[in-house]
Amino acid sequence: METHKASLPRDARLPINRCNLPAVVLGSLTFQRYPTPLLLDGVAELHRDLFRRLADAAPGERGNVFRDYVTVLFQLEWPEEMGLTGKQKGRAKANYVRMIRGWSFDSDSREGAVLKGWVESRFGLMPRWHGQPLLDPAGEAYSRYMEMRCQGLYGTSALEAQFDLVYTYCQYELAQRHPGASHVTLYRGVNRVADHEILQRGEGGHYTILLNNLNSFTCSRERACEFGDYILAVDIPLSKIFFYCGLLPGVLQGEDEFLVVGGVVDVTLSTT
Repeated sequence: METHKASLPRDARLPINRCNLPAVVLGSLTFQRYPTPLLLDGVAELHRDLFRRLADAAPGERGNVFRDYVTVLFQLEWPEEMGLTGKQKGRAKANYVRMIRGWSFDSDSREGAVLKGWVESRFGLMPRWHGQPLLDPAGEAYSRYMEMRCQGLYGTSALEAQFDLVYTYCQYELAQRHPGASHVTLYRGVNRVADHEILQRGEGGHYTILLNNLNSFTCSRERACEFGDYILAVDIPLSKIFFYCGLLPGVLQGEDEFLVVGGVVDVTLSTT
């Protein structure tokens, strides 16, 4: 299959982002095949103490170290310390845990809009779908997505900065648990591949597609079979994984779910 002709469309990326590679590179097929670490601007430098604590902790305690650090840093259990009073205190519950759980229930929800907006901001990859296609930034669908994103961010304790730490911690754990690995094969159940943006068709069920800027996959092919008549199998760079079931016990329940940053990818389509 001649995949070299397919690249990240111009309208699927921003000219700037907040990490060490531009969107046109990290969203490309070349990156899928030859990934490198993605470093969010300033996170490692600003939070050296967290990663020192993680390095000193036993493997089974690192999740608790992370939770405690984020809880204290963002005053998640003390909304009055953030200046919230009365009914405003309810917004303190809109933290990284609530957003990830909300995504798991419905990726087109307000929580989903916030997470897609974070990917747009940090990696420069534009969302392509939120309840309906988002192909026109001046259109009604994109305005609706932006309204949901703003509503989800309003009155929170630096929610996108919380996501920065979640992603960076996820990358730390993946490096500790899978030293030297660069990819993991993940699966997605679909009813038809035409629901995705197809950039190129090949033979034997091979396609090049453009993923949404954030996506749910599973590491279990059997689990993916429950969500569609066809299975997409994709070699996902570890550096594209934002979160996965088991990273922080109790956040995601079941389905062996992985939240994956998008871009152009080669996939293999097969029947269940």
